[in-house]
Amino acid sequence: MRLRNLIIITVIAPLFLVLLIFSLVAIKSLEDNVRSRLEREVQVITHVIGTTLTHALARDVTEPLEESLYSAFSFHRIYGAYVFDANGQEIYGLGLGQALFSPETIREVAEDGEMRAAYREHDGWHYYSALKPLTSPTGEVRGVLQVNRLNTGIENYTGFLSQLALLAFAIGAAGVMLGIWWGFRRHIERPLERLLAVMQRVEEGDRNQRAEAEGPQEYGRLAVALNGMLDAMVEKDADIEARRRKEIELEKRLRKSKKLAELGVLAAGVAHEIGAPLTVINGQAQRLARRNTIGDDERAKLGRIRSEVERIVEIVRQLMELGRRHNVEKEALDLTSLVKATHELVEEDLEQHAIRLQLDLPDPPPQLLANGQQLIQVLTNLLLNATQAEGVQQIRIRARQAEDWLTLWVEDDGPGIAGADQSRVFDPFFTTKPVGQGSGLGLSMVHRIINDHGGTVGVFDSELGGAGFEIGLPLDDTTEGGTAT
Repeated sequence: MRLRNLIIITVIAPLFLVLLIFSLVAIKSLEDNVRSRLEREVQVITHVIGTTLTHALARDVTEPLEESLYSAFSFHRIYGAYVFDANGQEIYGLGLGQALFSPETIREVAEDGEMRAAYREHDGWHYYSALKPLTSPTGEVRGVLQVNRLNTGIENYTGFLSQLALLAFAIGAAGVMLGIWWGFRRHIERPLERLLAVMQRVEEGDRNQRAEAEGPQEYGRLAVALNGMLDAMVEKDADIEARRRKEIELEKRLRKSKKLAELGVLAAGVAHEIGAPLTVINGQAQRLARRNTIGDDERAKLGRIRSEVERIVEIVRQLMELGRRHNVEKEALDLTSLVKATHELVEEDLEQHAIRLQLDLPDPPPQLLANGQQLIQVLTNLLLNATQAEGVQQIRIRARQAEDWLTLWVEDDGPGIAGADQSRVFDPFFTTKPVGQGSGLGLSMVHRIINDHGGTVGVFDSELGGAGFEIGLPLDDTTEGGTAT
């Protein structure tokens, strides 16, 4: 619908129509109501006192006649009451308006025997007057009763109606102007302002702004076209951003894979070169420790030497495992069973440090395709790291399944990991533990295993107050994985 027609149909025409109908109905209703009440009340009063006056005329006494006429003045706005004989001559009367009807009119009423009423004016006063024949029980007309009611109510209502009409037209005129202003404001200015505001915010860089497709047809089509253009821009931007993120992710994975591969080659060479000397050192230390000629202090130091040699051998083995490419042998596994198996392995450490393990796993447990031993190694590494953190009293393991992806969270209430260190926790040899208490290869091994499974692993600040690790795993081999975040 055209904008001009919309304003005429929705604003101007309804206002004029409502104003016209309201004015006509109100004035007509008020006039009819006032006249109807006035006429009905005068006729009722005339009938009421007419019966009493008929008996008074039959006895030919004046006292009941006077009392009946006086009683008429107890009614609202009764200003005159008169009794005439059948020839139109006044018998008795009180109040104003005696000469409202001529004797001939009174005689006609007596002859017809029918009540007559009319609006009359006398000496500048307006009356509504009724003439009622006073008939005896035998049917003989003994006189005529005239009751006059002052018509000031009609005058007041006439003035009120005039004022009401003027007020209605004044309000109507103001309403028309206001309606036209409001219509243009709502259907023209505001849609334009909204579109302009959206364009300005988009120009400032907010690509999420959208125009509301409201208002007249022209503005709705314009808003839809603008939103379509913005959606296309956002889609292109999202595609570019997704490609950029994917390239960065691939680059990170390549760098880490290259680093691990180089480390594996280096570790293999180191292991080959130092394997024999380490074996000799360990063997000689063992032989010396068996001699009875050495004391307990020397034997303890030799035990320390053997322990450190074994530690070096384990580090070399871990390095070789870290740099080697693995073909993961997967099988269908139950998540709850994996978590329970891990719990059994670390239960003694948890009890030793008085740490409570809280499990929040889906029911029924999700089934995933993975290498059970490696996932148990991942969970064990994370739980042992948490038990070794200072002040940890609670560890929580949560899991949620969304379509073909399983997300696992391992959190504790310890001191957490500093923000500057979170991006380095998966790097080989990075550790926050004191020298000699950690090789810095545990989380690197976690990253390698999860990456081999096509999953993702990342670190975050837990709501418990400590460190949190988020692991994402595909439930089947068709879901692509990622890397550390």
